[in-house]
Amino acid sequence: MSEQAPPTTARAWHLDSRPEGWPTPANFSLREVELPAPGPGQLLVTNEYLSVDPYMRGRMSDKKSYIEPYDVGAPMDGPAVGRVLVSNAEGFAPGDYVVHVLGWRDHAVLDAATAQKVDPNLAPLSAYLGVLGVTGLTAYIGLERFAKIKEGDTVFVSGAAGAVGSQVGQIAKLKGAGRVIGSAGSTEKVKLLVDEYGYDAAFNYKNGPVAEQLALAAPDGIDVFFDNVGGEHLEAAIGALRIHARIVLSGMVSQYNDEKVVGPRNLWNLSVTRSDILSFMVTEELDLQPDFVREVGGWLAAGKLHYRETVREGLDSTLDAFLAMMRGENVGKMIVKL
Repeated sequence: MSEQAPPTTARAWHLDSRPEGWPTPANFSLREVELPAPGPGQLLVTNEYLSVDPYMRGRMSDKKSYIEPYDVGAPMDGPAVGRVLVSNAEGFAPGDYVVHVLGWRDHAVLDAATAQKVDPNLAPLSAYLGVLGVTGLTAYIGLERFAKIKEGDTVFVSGAAGAVGSQVGQIAKLKGAGRVIGSAGSTEKVKLLVDEYGYDAAFNYKNGPVAEQLALAAPDGIDVFFDNVGGEHLEAAIGALRIHARIVLSGMVSQYNDEKVVGPRNLWNLSVTRSDILSFMVTEELDLQPDFVREVGGWLAAGKLHYRETVREGLDSTLDAFLAMMRGENVGKMIVKL
């Protein structure tokens, strides 16, 4: 029986127009595209899991940002895990599994230099897009290099039940934080933060002003704020800072869809408390990746670190998964299984 010929076409999601406000299905289309034969140093990969992430909303606009925008009329991309079908690159063989950045499609031809082999026997493949992927690395870098957690710190995390936030709280505790507080958008997520992720306190930001709820959870103030939301959360955290506190800006999902910017109106408190407000780019801090793999891998193996995934099935569901994630309907990492 002869081997099946490699595919010559792929299905890929395209950005047809730049969203104004919240994205809608009218801004996108799923199209069949030609798949070139892999050249020297390239791989043909069939994707098995795709990632959808908040930062992708920023790439749908043409505003100045830390990453290039998607081109209108062109396929989109993002993190993916796939199986190598054809390899023209040393060190890769058919059957290997790789993480790469040509997601939002079912097959991809890519330079092997942009792919990283992963072991499905060490962790589920989807974990390499979440807890062992960029989202986990974001949490680790933000805490290790920028928040610089100290023994006994009080840490506040916004968007705490999301892919990044759920790891931040747990890693902060493992690094010695004395009290970790999280905000989330539902009663179920608040319960998850305390019961499964080990947060000391959590609140539903929809139940009242964030500043008031934070004051109840942290009456003596906070040493670290890890922000995934921005807006009202950032203003509330600035108002609660202790002396020499640190704010780490990871994301501002509250402002990704051109909503009216809310706060902060109290920046002066940064001077009063001599606090730092810090931002970072994961790709500029990759020297920490070996430490991340070692520590996080060890915590996972020991059962000290927990994670959740919300999984949608099929390439056709990718856009719906992205929009659901932007609405906060996921628990943990949003994954699309092809």
